[in-house]
Amino acid sequence: MNRIYLKVMNRVFFAVIAAFSLAISSHAMVKLPSIMGDNMVIQQNSKVRLWGQARPGAEVCIRVSWDADALYKLSSDKDGKFEIAIPSPGATYTPQIITFNDGDGEVTIKNVLVGEVWFAGGQSNMEMPLKGFAGCVVKDGMREAICAESFKGVRFFTVPKRHSWTIETDCESSWKTTESFEDVMNFSATAWFFARNLESALHVPVGIVVCAYGGTRVESWLPREILENYPDIELTEEGMKNMQDYERPLLPYNAMFHVACRYTYKGIIFYQGCSNVGRHENYAKRLATMVTHWRAVMGNGDIPFYYVEIAPYHYDGAQNEKSPYLREAQFKAQKMIPNSAMVSTNNLVLPFEKHNIHPQLKQPVGERLSYHALNKVYGYKDVCCDGPQYSGAWKEKNGEAWVSFENLQMGICRNYDIQGFEVAGEDRIFHPADTIWLHWQTNEVVVSSKRVKQPVAVRYCFKDFMPGTLIGGNELPCIPFRTDEW
Repeated sequence: MNRIYLKVMNRVFFAVIAAFSLAISSHAMVKLPSIMGDNMVIQQNSKVRLWGQARPGAEVCIRVSWDADALYKLSSDKDGKFEIAIPSPGATYTPQIITFNDGDGEVTIKNVLVGEVWFAGGQSNMEMPLKGFAGCVVKDGMREAICAESFKGVRFFTVPKRHSWTIETDCESSWKTTESFEDVMNFSATAWFFARNLESALHVPVGIVVCAYGGTRVESWLPREILENYPDIELTEEGMKNMQDYERPLLPYNAMFHVACRYTYKGIIFYQGCSNVGRHENYAKRLATMVTHWRAVMGNGDIPFYYVEIAPYHYDGAQNEKSPYLREAQFKAQKMIPNSAMVSTNNLVLPFEKHNIHPQLKQPVGERLSYHALNKVYGYKDVCCDGPQYSGAWKEKNGEAWVSFENLQMGICRNYDIQGFEVAGEDRIFHPADTIWLHWQTNEVVVSSKRVKQPVAVRYCFKDFMPGTLIGGNELPCIPFRTDEW
C-alpha cells in the first residue's frame, strides 16, 4: 500500500514540476538573434542596432558596460519585437558586456569587442575557406590558420548556406574567435586576409559577417518585389524545380541576407559574378540595384561597396568567351554605384588554373580589397588601391596604337615583357601585338602587330583566360578592356 502511495505522490510531484516549468517558459526571457551573441564585434563610434524578442508590450531595459550610467528603455510591440540604436564607443580590445532585461530575467552578451565591422557577400570565391575546397587549395591557408591566434581582434560570423521561400530572421550560427584552429580553417579566405590587413593597419578589432553561397547569381541576393520586374527571372516553385539550388533567385536573400542585414556595418566587400556569365547585358544595372537595396535595408547610408572582378577562367559551352563582357559590366558598375570600387584579379591565376574557377591566390584578393578601405575609408592615402585603367582614349600613329591610362597613383610600373595586348584592323580580326613598349613620359602603352597595318581597335586581356603583365603601383594589374564595341 505504501509503495502505491509513493508512486502516486511521485507522479504528482513530477507533474507539478512540469507545470511549473511550463509556466516559466511562457514568460521566457529576452530572446536575441544568433548574430547578437557572445564574442561579437560592434561598429565603433556609431549608432549600433540591437533587437530581439520579448513578451508583447514588455518594457525592455538595456545596459552597456562602456557607459555604466546609461539605461536604455523601450517597449516591445504587440508581437514582442523590439529594436533600438544605441551609441557605441571608440574601438577597444577590452571585452564589453551588454545586458537585456524584460522583467522576467536577464540575458547577457559577453566578450564584446568594439572596432570595425564589414559584411562579406557573394558566391564560392568569397565562401571558399582557408582550408580550401576539395580539389582546390588556398595558398598558405594552413599556415594562416596556425598563426591566426595572434590576430586576437579578428572575429567571424558565418551565415549558414540556406534557402527559404519566406523571409528568415535568425539562423544557427555564432561568432568565432581565432582561438580555435578548426574555426579559423572555416573562415572565408578572402575575408580573412581583408580583416587581417585591417587589424594590422588600424590596430582595432575587426568583425566580419560572411553571407556567401557558391554559384549564386546576383538575382539570388534580391527581394521578390525587385525580381518581379525582371521578365527573365522565374519566381514560382514549379519553375525553379529544374534549377540547380545555387542558381535559384530570391531564396538565399530570404534565408541568408535577411538574417544579417540589420547588423551595423562600416562597409561591404563582395565577390560574385561567375554564374552571371552569359547574362552580362543587365548585370551592371542589377548589381547597382542590389547595392542600393542592401544599403537601404542596412540603414547606414551609402557605406563603401568594394567588389572583386571575376578571375580568368576558361569557360566552355554557351559561356565560351562570354566572361570578358561580364568583367566589362563589373567595371562599368563602378560609375553606377556611389562609393564603390572594383579590384582586378587578372594576374592572380596560375597557368594550371585555366580550368579551376577557384584560384588559390586569395591573399592578394583580400589585401587588394583592404587597400581600398585603408585609402578611401581610413585615410591611408599612401596606400595605392587602383590599378591602371583604360582612360577611353587612344590614337593610331604610323601603324601603332597609343593607349592612354588613368588611375596611375604610381604610374605604370612595368616597361618590359608586357603581355596581353591585341590589335585589329578594318577586318575586325584581332592579332596578338608583337611589339609593346611603354612611353614613360606620358604613361602611354604603344602596341603594334606586323599583321595589322593600321589598327582600328585594341584589346587587353579581353578573353576568358588571358592573364596580363601590365601593372601599376602596389603591383595592381591593369583592368582588362577593349576600345571597340563589336
